[in-house]
Amino acid sequence: MNPLIQTVFAADPAAHVWHDDERIWIYASHDQPDTNTHYTMVSYHVFSSYDMINWTDHGVALHLKDVEWAISHMWAPDAAYWKGNYYLVYCAIEKGTGLFRTGLAVSPRPEGPFKDIGFVKGIEHGTDPALFIDNGVPYLFTGSSQQCYACRLTEDLLSVDDDSLVILTDQLKWFFEGPWVHKYNGKYYLSYPGLFQNKWPETMYYAIADSPLGPYKFMGEYIKHFDGRAGSNHGSITEFKGQYYAFHHSQWISGKSEVRSVMCDPLNYNDDGSIIPIEVTKKGAFDPPSSVTIELDAASVEMQCGELCGTKISTEREGYTGAGYVTGFDYLHAGLTFFVQAGVPNSYDLIIRYTAVDRDEENTILVNNEMLKNPNSSEPMRYDETITFPKTDEWGEINAGTINLKAGDNIIRIMSNSGGIEIDKIILKPKK
Repeated sequence: MNPLIQTVFAADPAAHVWHDDERIWIYASHDQPDTNTHYTMVSYHVFSSYDMINWTDHGVALHLKDVEWAISHMWAPDAAYWKGNYYLVYCAIEKGTGLFRTGLAVSPRPEGPFKDIGFVKGIEHGTDPALFIDNGVPYLFTGSSQQCYACRLTEDLLSVDDDSLVILTDQLKWFFEGPWVHKYNGKYYLSYPGLFQNKWPETMYYAIADSPLGPYKFMGEYIKHFDGRAGSNHGSITEFKGQYYAFHHSQWISGKSEVRSVMCDPLNYNDDGSIIPIEVTKKGAFDPPSSVTIELDAASVEMQCGELCGTKISTEREGYTGAGYVTGFDYLHAGLTFFVQAGVPNSYDLIIRYTAVDRDEENTILVNNEMLKNPNSSEPMRYDETITFPKTDEWGEINAGTINLKAGDNIIRIMSNSGGIEIDKIILKPKK
């Protein structure tokens, strides 16, 4: 059901199915609630699903504060699997020059978080990148302000390969930004947002070629005009379980062009390989409304705008699910904070995966500076309420209660009162 992701404002969705995974993954930019500009975009989110209905939001995948060379404008991203690692390719404005650069960040896991490793050398104005791997060769496509560039990349993905850079603009009618390439029946499809007669809002067009670097033949639009589209559009085309889908964005929830939501509609082809233009509907790819659960890895909090507060990361105990787990709750109020972004206010069950192998443990939980109260407390007026985490033989889960997230940025802090807890992750399941 459209919008596909309704819990956080996200745009520019780049969808992928990785070689050894049964899920579909979406890498998206993030829009702040209540903004009227794209200048406020400073982070990326990653979503995954086994069935296109039940989704997991893995939280912030990369934030501007962790990119030393960049100063602003973290616009559309993409991702690729290359030589054993997952890469987030994105764009941002470079400090000191004001140029848009194509940044690159790496992670051993598809959900990230990602660590920045620099920007691609040999191309300037690297906005809205798409990283397309074909027969073991990495190709980079970038485009903005009515110019589209394409090239091969070196093995480290950080430089343009030899003299491979080409300009495709003249082959792509009405081109403005956001190129994306997918392959169907041996042909290469370059889709992009364009400005018909140089007038906003954007329309989604495509062209076809026999090789990644062209030449391309312009084919026309593939997403028809629909009510509630944003001034911009940007998206991807990906096959999942035998069906192709067009991912894009709209302003259907916010009603504001700068505050967008991920959309998804089925995409089909004519016998000659041309795309049947999509009629965007509320139904979208599926009838049931999608559900988005937030799942945050405790060992990744510092890379996701959270904090270790006197605690540390360990990998000694088997059975953790992410990059490790957090231990060292050895003194009063030692703990950690999770950073959670939401588009609209909503209530969630706060589920914590933890161990407490020695005894029951008492811990304090704060959500946006408010203490989570124990519903079974015999002293409801206490200001220093704790939540009991029962003793476990191995990893276990506790539903700590219902919490309310506000629109925007939220902080969840778990603090020790008695010492022996270890935390693997938190899971936020929406109440509605």
